[in-house]
Formats: sequence, C-alpha cells, structure tokens
Amino acid sequence: MRSDVVTLYQGGKYHLYRFKKYTDVRLVFAPEQQVAFFGGDPDNFEYPRYDLDVAFFRVYENDQPLRPQHYLKWSKAGAAENELVFVSGHPGRTSRIETMADLEYKRDYQFPHLLARLNRIEVLLNSWSGRSEENARRAKEFLFGVQNSRKARLGGLAGLLDPEIMKKKADDEHALRLAAGASDAKPDLAAAKGAWDKIAGAQKIIRQNALWFNLIEGGQAFMSDYFGIARTVARANMERSKPNGDRLREFRDSNLESLEFQLFSEEPIYDDFELLKLTDSLSYLAAQLGYENEFVQKILAGKSPQARAEELVMKTKVKDVAIRKELYRSSPEKISASKDPMIQLVLLIDDEARRLRKIVEEQGEVKNQAYAQIAKAKFAQQGTSTYPDATFTLRLAFGPVKGYEENGKQVPFETKMAGLYDRSAEHHDKPPFDIPEPWIKRKSKLDLSTPMNFVCTADIIGGNSGSPVINKNAEVVGLIFDGNIQSLVLDFVYSDKQARAVSVHSSALVEALRKVYDADKIADELTGKGKSKKM
Repeated sequence: MRSDVVTLYQGGKYHLYRFKKYTDVRLVFAPEQQVAFFGGDPDNFEYPRYDLDVAFFRVYENDQPLRPQHYLKWSKAGAAENELVFVSGHPGRTSRIETMADLEYKRDYQFPHLLARLNRIEVLLNSWSGRSEENARRAKEFLFGVQNSRKARLGGLAGLLDPEIMKKKADDEHALRLAAGASDAKPDLAAAKGAWDKIAGAQKIIRQNALWFNLIEGGQAFMSDYFGIARTVARANMERSKPNGDRLREFRDSNLESLEFQLFSEEPIYDDFELLKLTDSLSYLAAQLGYENEFVQKILAGKSPQARAEELVMKTKVKDVAIRKELYRSSPEKISASKDPMIQLVLLIDDEARRLRKIVEEQGEVKNQAYAQIAKAKFAQQGTSTYPDATFTLRLAFGPVKGYEENGKQVPFETKMAGLYDRSAEHHDKPPFDIPEPWIKRKSKLDLSTPMNFVCTADIIGGNSGSPVINKNAEVVGLIFDGNIQSLVLDFVYSDKQARAVSVHSSALVEALRKVYDADKIADELTGKGKSKKM
C-alpha cells in the first residue's frame, strides 16, 4: 500500500490513518475479522475475551524499511499477574471535570434520548440485514457503529445512575466551589467562583434547543450519505468566500484536505440502503415534532416519508463523484439555481440549521471558558495529585495486570487460547462466534495454554485502541483493543475496582503468527530473532 492514507482494521471497524512524515506504508499482517472481532456485539465491551485484534504495518523511507534508532522490544514472557504495565497512546476525550449540571443533563436527557434513537436504528438495520446476505454486507459497518455506540452509552449511563459515583462527583464539586468562594482563596480559585452557574445557564439553553438541533443541524432527520454530501458541497460554496477564521470549522483551510478526501471517495453508496435510512429518519422527524408541524410539512413537501425519501434518493445527482466535484467548485449562485432535490432540501433548512448551530456553539464557548477557570481552580487546590482530561494528546497510563470480582465471582486476569475454541463450541460455531478455517485446521499445532487476552487497571478511554502495553523494561507485553463494560464509567471518574483495559497478549500474537499463519519471518522480527527484511 503506497499512500499517505492507510485503512486499518481495529476494534471491529476499518479506520483511516494519515501518515504525515512517511508516504510509503505497507500492510504486513492482519488476521481474519472472525478472530479480530471474535464474539462481535455480544462480547464487545465485555470480558473474558478471545480476540486477536491486531494489524502490523511497515513504514518505508526511500524504498527501504525504516530502521529507527529507538524502538520497543518484544517481551519473551508477556504480561504476568500483578505486574506493573504502562500504556502509551492518544486517548480520546474524558469528561471528569464536567459539573453536575452537565452530568445530570447527560443522565436525564442526552443519553436516554440517544439510546432510544440508537435502538430504533439497530432494529431497522437488523431487520433489513435479515432479508439477504447482500443487505447484511451493506449494513454491516454502519450496524457495528450503532451497536458500539449503544453499548458505550449504556455503560456510561450505568455510571451516571450509580448513586455512589454521583455523590462523589457532587461532593467534589461542592468542596471546590467552597474553596473558590472562600475569602482567602488563591487568585486561580477565586476566578472560578461563578463558573458553575455559567455552565448551568449555558446548559439550560442547550437543553432547550437540543431536539431541534439534533434533528436539523445534527442530521438525525436526514440519515443519508447523499444528504451529507449535498450539505457539504452547498456549504462549501457559501463558506469559501469568507475569511478562514469566520468559516464553519469543517471548511477551514486546515480541514479541507480531509474533507475533500472523504467527499470525493469512490466508495459505493447504495440507493436501496439510503432509501431505507432516509425513510426512517423522516418518519422519526415527524414523530418527534408532530406530522402537522409547519417545518415538517415543508420538508416532506406534501408527501409521505417513504415517497419523499424516494424522490430525494432516486433523483439526486450527488451520487456521481464527477458531479460532486463540479458542484463543490462552482458558485453559490449555481448552487442556489440547482434543481437537484437533495441540494434544494439542504437550502430549505440551512438558515434554521445555522441558527441552531450558532446557539449551541455560542453556549459551548461559554462552557469552555468556564471549564478553563474550573480546571485552573482544581489544579490550584489539588496540585499534581490530579491530571487533566484526555484530549487525544499523547499520555502514559499505568497500572497492574489484575483480575476483578463481578457478581460474586472472581474474573481472571487472563484468558487462554483454549477458551477461544470453548466459547465457539458453546455457540455451535455460529457467527459472531465462528472461528476462521486456518484456526480450525491448525488447532492441534497450537499450545492452547497460551495466554490470549488480559486485563489491567490502566486508565484508558476510546482512542487507546492499538496502544502498546509495555513492562518496566519497555518491552511489549500486549496491545490494547477494548475495555470492559465497567470501564465506560472512566469517562466521568476513574476507578480500579472493576474497570479494566483489555489487551491482546504478546504471547498469543507470536503463537498465532508461527502456528496459524506460517509467518515465522514476522514473528522472528518482532521477537528479535531475525533481521528486518522488505515485505
């Protein structure tokens, strides 16, 4: 693969990664999806697990394999129970600094409404997928994303519904507010005195506009790739003439390369799938706002959701990449004169969508400034005993390799390869518990006592997938690929009682490479037994 963009299968989904410095990146190894995401949605965010979720790439420089001076060596033994390990990665966003006003909003409105929406879509996609194998193939990636989001929000909501967690959050906030309001408070503490009230006020305004915003600007009413494309080409023409700093963020110069890469993708889009999604989302719009609502009637244009969706999907021209490019590079006047029904729909709702977006973004900025004050107050009070929320920047987490107790039973710190076959047999080798053919044929060659996956207490969150797990000697003992369901509360508060990061064990990777995939050269190179060769 010779490109600055590579596709990597990780965590049951394909992701795009862009390599800025090196433009020659080649895939060396990736396992079958059945073993990379063994157990599918039922086992996602669960433990015990039996996954080989990994991919190896080689970076080339001047047509030669890159030979860095510094690198992580491979552990011979892998992770052991109670061993201290470290996780280096770019975790996504956590919300531990969020005030009770924000947490209560998520608990009482945002998460319940989102879960209802995700459940609706999941039922729709499962029903459609059950009609044919081709339907299932087309819906597979989208369905995975919906299921993954649904399970993640369930875990998060469970934390927000835990009285012990919420009491701790409330007590911590109360203590910090008292410190900020004290007459002898340090300047950074005193500056935050009114921050909590500002956040509560801004969040109230966001709550008042949330339904409309999610439907119109958030696109919940227009669940179609064609709508997203039409909105992008239409807005691009409107934003292009503005100063860079005044544009909507996705149209600023720093984001255009990524936007255009996605917009002009040749990835196939299927009319029948788009029709299914758009029909349902237009029906959802009518159900949320009422069929007689004036705005709903404008959008439906005197038709049923099914008929309106059919008109929009079947008659739009944005499905043609060449036309997308032409529209993208045209002018606001040509966009306004377009007869394309999807473009016309975008223009019909754009003023309202922008109005809602402006409200939410303005209140979001009020919150951001207030949170900056709270963060300074927190560090003024607690010093280096605390650390900031994750923001996709590099950080090092640590903790012991350790099991935990659940429902009165002890959950072991690691699983074995034998468990992969046992779990498959429990489900009669039916998807998503089916084992790839090479694993069946080579079972007798494997040491089934080899550790497969393991857990540790490292503080991770979404974005850590693929992070190396290393021991005190900077040796790789595993690769992060998931967290258990209890780890989803880490978005709001850290706890090592049950929350665990889940990793592929380094021993499982070498065992599989040698005995399932006949990839001794890769295994030798990883473990230091062979010299780097061009693959």
